[in-house]
Amino acid sequence: MSAAPPPFELTTLNAMDRDAFVAVLGPAFENAPWVAAGAWSERPFASVAALHAAMLGVVRRAPEEQQLAFLCGHPELAGREAQTGTMTAESTGEQGSAGLNALTGAERNELQGLNRTYRERHGFPFIIAVRANTKQQIFEAIRARTSQTTEMERRAALEQIGLITRGRIDALVDG
Repeated sequence: MSAAPPPFELTTLNAMDRDAFVAVLGPAFENAPWVAAGAWSERPFASVAALHAAMLGVVRRAPEEQQLAFLCGHPELAGREAQTGTMTAESTGEQGSAGLNALTGAERNELQGLNRTYRERHGFPFIIAVRANTKQQIFEAIRARTSQTTEMERRAALEQIGLITRGRIDALVDG
């Protein structure tokens, strides 16, 4: 079974007004439509890669406080948002793809403890491109990355967000 074709051609996005552009691409960056709004002025994009790079550039150029708030806007893996059903549709699908919606009680407890330790150490939730990892790899990564410096983790989180958002944009845009 093949995937449905992306709903928007890049040429269509390049011609959109700011509000329409943000409505389409805003969800690609978790709870941060300001990213799409900031990239809109860089149109026209020659490729989906250029669009994605522009959006990542908006995040990277944001002041440190705004970057931290952006990172904090991401849900913890199998965390409170997952338990209460308040995650974005994108995150729900991604976490489900790695089996994080079907953890045993012991796994859920362990992951919640790992999430708490990571957040206490770094000040933001652990972020990983779950579609590119198995449940075991995710557990291994959070254990390993918790001991990294916070600056290393900020860079790692932004790199993972790049992977996550590229997949989301590829699902939205046909370039």
